[in-house]
Amino acid sequence: MLPARSYGGAMAAPDEPRDDAESPEHDPADAPTEVKADAAAADGSQEHFDAARLGDDVADHPRKDVPHPKDAAEPDDTIHQPEDVDPDSSAELPGKAQRVDAEGDEAPMDAEHTGEKRAALVYNPTKVDPETLRARVAELSAEAGWAEPLFYETTVDDLGDDATRAALDEKVDSVLVAGGDGTVRAVAEALTSTGVPLTIVPSGTGNLLARNLNLPLTDTDAMIRATFDGDIHSIDTGLARIRRADGEIEEHGFSVMAGMGLDAAMIQNTRDDLKKQVGWVAYVDGAARSLVKAKPFRVMYQLNGHRLHSARVQSVLFANCGALQGGVALIPDASIADGRLDVAVLQPSGVLGWLGVWRSIVWDNSVLRRFRAGRRVLERRKDTSVRYLRGTGIELATAPAQPIELDGDEFGEATRIYTRIVAGGLVVALPKGHDVSSI
Repeated sequence: MLPARSYGGAMAAPDEPRDDAESPEHDPADAPTEVKADAAAADGSQEHFDAARLGDDVADHPRKDVPHPKDAAEPDDTIHQPEDVDPDSSAELPGKAQRVDAEGDEAPMDAEHTGEKRAALVYNPTKVDPETLRARVAELSAEAGWAEPLFYETTVDDLGDDATRAALDEKVDSVLVAGGDGTVRAVAEALTSTGVPLTIVPSGTGNLLARNLNLPLTDTDAMIRATFDGDIHSIDTGLARIRRADGEIEEHGFSVMAGMGLDAAMIQNTRDDLKKQVGWVAYVDGAARSLVKAKPFRVMYQLNGHRLHSARVQSVLFANCGALQGGVALIPDASIADGRLDVAVLQPSGVLGWLGVWRSIVWDNSVLRRFRAGRRVLERRKDTSVRYLRGTGIELATAPAQPIELDGDEFGEATRIYTRIVAGGLVVALPKGHDVSSI
């Protein structure tokens, strides 16, 4: 039973975040109790915020009520993704995890046992040249004295996480991934806290994780070889627990960043055909489409170990690392190996406010902060259009439900999200001698 509505508690001082929003829309009378609590929390109730938390008693492992993949696949032996997740695969492919042999023919999921080291390649066949990639991974595996690798293709219903779990069941020593950011995200999620190294073979339109790790983006062989003789390095990974408008709770991983609000709407409004033609530049078109209808929404948020804040925002970004396409630094000084979650609260007011957001991200973070004189200028400037936070995790409630994105993939809508960092949760393979001082 939720407590009576209250506005008491340790709220932030009015001058900390800007708080000029109208009251949020209320959910229907038949909405789940927790969703109603999220609406009351967004309206200023600390008691409701605390009563419906997602982040209590969270350890660095999945929720206990999440079924084992084998159980989740019943009764048709297929692990289904949420209906609102845009599949990172071709609609013509079958809807389940799929293993193939070196020639690309379907192979049984249970592989023959080998006493040698063995790698697995999980790839999106719509983003790579499957035949060439499989052949090269097999050749370099043999050169390194490893057994013939296992090959898994992503499908409509498996973005790569189920295939990765199948590979882990085969006791593979390393996993390579090739595809877009969605494929990398899914494979990294399945490998989190397993200790099995991940090799990113850059492909697709973005590969933001590869860029943040400063990996060679055009040397496929260098990355494949890193699997067998490269350096092993631990990096942080993110987990996002979300509550849908119907009360359902899900947990998913992210490698680069998650977001709620305008950034997710921008991704929803990006045309797939344009993305295939011009890559990440297509998001500019999505942003233009989203800004026309953009409306601020009220949120209540709390960084782990800090006080509650209420604010009107356009978007909240939860970043594991800070670099975007084109050398844009979204989060200044963000590191993928510091055990901290970086948060950007975008709360512009009018046209001038949006100019402030652009200046902060594109000019201040990406240009001025590179120079000592520029940093001095920023120290004297006060700008509330973008508010930066840092901690181990953050919980946020809002109403009505807002769009969510994880590593550039839309993930439907949610009334509450709790994001956190798993410090050192993902092990990656890097080329021998790769410089990690800047990550």
